Amino acid sequence: MTVDSTPRSRHEVESYLTSDFHEWRTHVSKSFVPLEVQTDRPDSFHGQLRAKRIDRLAMFDIRVSQHSVFRTPELVTNSSRDYYKLSMQLRGSSLLLQDGKEALLTPGDISLYDTTRPYTLISDDNMRHIVLMFPRSSIDLPTADLGELTATRLPANRAMCQVISPFLLRMAKNFESLNGGAALRLAHTTIDLVTTLFANELDVGLEGTNEPRRRLLNQIKNFIEANLDDESLTPPQIAAAHYISVRQLHQLFSTEGMSVSSWIRTRRLEHCRRMLVDPVHAGRSVSEIGARWGLPDAPHFSRVFKIAYGVSPRQFRSAGMPAT
Repeated sequence: MTVDSTPRSRHEVESYLTSDFHEWRTHVSKSFVPLEVQTDRPDSFHGQLRAKRIDRLAMFDIRVSQHSVFRTPELVTNSSRDYYKLSMQLRGSSLLLQDGKEALLTPGDISLYDTTRPYTLISDDNMRHIVLMFPRSSIDLPTADLGELTATRLPANRAMCQVISPFLLRMAKNFESLNGGAALRLAHTTIDLVTTLFANELDVGLEGTNEPRRRLLNQIKNFIEANLDDESLTPPQIAAAHYISVRQLHQLFSTEGMSVSSWIRTRRLEHCRRMLVDPVHAGRSVSEIGARWGLPDAPHFSRVFKIAYGVSPRQFRSAGMPAT
């Protein structure tokens, strides 16, 4: 089973326990992304994995003996699955290497890695960690900026880690009871908390540095997010609110690889997608949901949603299946 395959049940809990290293190696590649897994102690190997997949979030609780995981350049080249993975160490230690950096993780530490680039994760014996995996597109932060956080240790005593860590641990302990609309909203909250953690780390990294462009861009994105329900939101309005020209606004977003309008549309569609999959909003029509997020023209909403997710909003809702 993989995150981007059709699940047998949206709220199914996957449990797996083995002392066969070769079986484990096959299983983790199917559960995450294709990986090479090695150990110098296959005869004494043991591994346990519990997983919960809700909408675009896959969450894993892993307890495993000494081993190493490699996402090689060849595996990256042959895979189209673009995800971020967040790891929170609970027991033992791990060494994460990516992008020429390395992070030694001890209990309570958090780190980020990106499946679109090679990485190595070396774990000692009797290790336990929680891993979140989610599409890169679900994080509304610049990819280039997030690249600064890969293989970077976010220590357990960091304020945001102390906020997020207990939440993730409680989620992992209650996989079986996470069902229905509550599970969906918790999954969305998890993504939002992770985004907040990364955004905070990027802001901390900017303190004392001369990065006015990035600071301004973050302010503009926050403004856009707060005004997505305003169908009249336009680049001139956004530029005026930040005392810059429309040309300067477009230049800022050009570094992100998309236009201002594309960014607005992407964020609106993601909010619509979340509401369409949430049973709490089953009584709202598709057109009402589009209008709620600044897309009141129903044919236009249907068209741009299908371009983004491959099906129309009605088909998506009827299928009851998360898009990846």
